[in-house]
Amino acid sequence: MENNQRIELPQHLLDEVQRVISLFPEGKQKSALLRVLHIAQAHFGWLSVDVMDYVARLLHIQPIEVYEVATFYSMYDTQQVGKVKLEVCRTGPCMIEGAENIVNYIEKKLGIKDGETTADGMFTLKTVECLGACGYAPMLQAGEKFHEHLTEEKVDALIEAYRSNPVANYMGENQNG
Repeated sequence: MENNQRIELPQHLLDEVQRVISLFPEGKQKSALLRVLHIAQAHFGWLSVDVMDYVARLLHIQPIEVYEVATFYSMYDTQQVGKVKLEVCRTGPCMIEGAENIVNYIEKKLGIKDGETTADGMFTLKTVECLGACGYAPMLQAGEKFHEHLTEEKVDALIEAYRSNPVANYMGENQNG
């Protein structure tokens, strides 16, 4: 985000933020932080310092409280990512079933390393902790969709499908960040 861009959620998302905050006791609005970060990331595409500061203002907490959470969990992006973020599980069961080979294949196919974005801004590759689908290893998540029992052929098809229709976002939000 550039400083000259106005950081503000549209009214329907502000209403959702208020609904989420209202689920917690008075003075405990910080409890809504994870969900509000999801809302902000779904709308802006990633969590810049400006966006995290905005979230802090919405929740009436200190910016450092937002930074601590956003940088701790791999589900939050504090650097700009591509239109499609390919999150490959890197924990034990997926590694045993070939996740490392899948990561290497994606790196070679897209010409990027873990944590990088393709030059065209289309794909970001990110290895993450357990995605809770150990029985379907190796697997990756793109947006809200799981892709399971990955092979090189499945990766090829999935990359081509997302290249022609990059809809891997969260909560149905069109990312404008």
